Amino acid sequence: MKRLLNVLLALVMVVSIIPIATNAEGTTLTYWFWADNDKYAATMREMIADFNATNSKGTVIVGEQIPWDGGSYSNTLLQAAIGGGGPDVATFKLTATPSFVNNGLLENLDPFIEKWDKKDEINENMYNVMRGASGTDSVYVMPWNVQVLYVYYRPSMYKEAGIEVPKTYEEFLEACEKLTRDTDGDGVTDVYGFGMRGSNGGQEPWGCFIYANGGTFETLDSEESIKGMQDYIDLFTNGYAPPTAPNDGFSQVIDGFQSGITAMTIHHTGSSAQMIEQFGEDVDAFIFPAGKGQWTSMGDTENVMFSSCEDKEAAFEWLAYLAAGKGQETWCSVTGNVPVASSVQGLERFQNDRFMKVSIEGQSVAGILPIRETTTSWISEWPSIIQQALLGETTAKECMEELQALLWE
Repeated sequence: MKRLLNVLLALVMVVSIIPIATNAEGTTLTYWFWADNDKYAATMREMIADFNATNSKGTVIVGEQIPWDGGSYSNTLLQAAIGGGGPDVATFKLTATPSFVNNGLLENLDPFIEKWDKKDEINENMYNVMRGASGTDSVYVMPWNVQVLYVYYRPSMYKEAGIEVPKTYEEFLEACEKLTRDTDGDGVTDVYGFGMRGSNGGQEPWGCFIYANGGTFETLDSEESIKGMQDYIDLFTNGYAPPTAPNDGFSQVIDGFQSGITAMTIHHTGSSAQMIEQFGEDVDAFIFPAGKGQWTSMGDTENVMFSSCEDKEAAFEWLAYLAAGKGQETWCSVTGNVPVASSVQGLERFQNDRFMKVSIEGQSVAGILPIRETTTSWISEWPSIIQQALLGETTAKECMEELQALLWE
């Protein structure tokens, strides 16, 4: 009897760790993912269970949660893939693309996307961003969800200043001026038009000014890019941004907006809940408007298929489920991230969210910083270089030439 009980116990343990396929021919694929909290991890497990029960091939996805660990996830994934112990598919960050593509680790998704019936649901610009990340003309990274920067503004302040939401870059600069006011008549400015982020992380909203003048990250020392930098300097020196702007980071610009010190600032849906809690209907957003060009920054979470995956058709079905299927709707609904598939974007829950709608609109002009070996150091040095220009210690031209050299030479 004791021996029989031991055998039964062993069988129970085996059944508890082996996923059950929907049919006898289903392939088992390993999927690595990170989750920011327990709720997101539970959501991913639910999505995996749903896919396993509903997919057309009887595929079984086995999810393995890997810690983000301050970004070390990407290196952990790279080393595992190089060593032959990586997963079949995985959650991914665009910044890691070159090292994986250069080592031949990722599957080219072009043939799968070409025959995918939902390929047109994803904005072409999103595919272009994926191509740009790889440095090739092919898509190696499957879009999943994003965060898109936009301009927060206070409708009541616009009404008081007698202006409309700017439709052009020039109108935006004019709004910064007109929204800067002495509201109590003591001769001192108490509301500034724009909450400028001159410290850590400010390079992304700053990029909007560069592109609006026709500049690019590839040509930071061009006349157009220098003009964008001069506009940025002028906002500060003319007093349309708080005097603390050169040292202001994320918390300072958000606090400044929420306390009424600034009429506009730039962020994404990650702060929309607290904005609504603070202001109710008296807060809205628009995409940074176009001038000679237009750009806004996006954060990303994507997925990839590894070239070592043996059942690539099954793996792509999982990627498609996440990109434009039930997985897209579930994940974005729970996490508050912005969906990339038009069918999900059109759902009532997303269309009724004004900040989601603006983020969806911005996907057509959204992008990322160039992915280079120098990018991390460039980002770390950006604040001090910008601060010197804002404080008049260097010119716009000198500032941009230094930034160009750091990133590209």
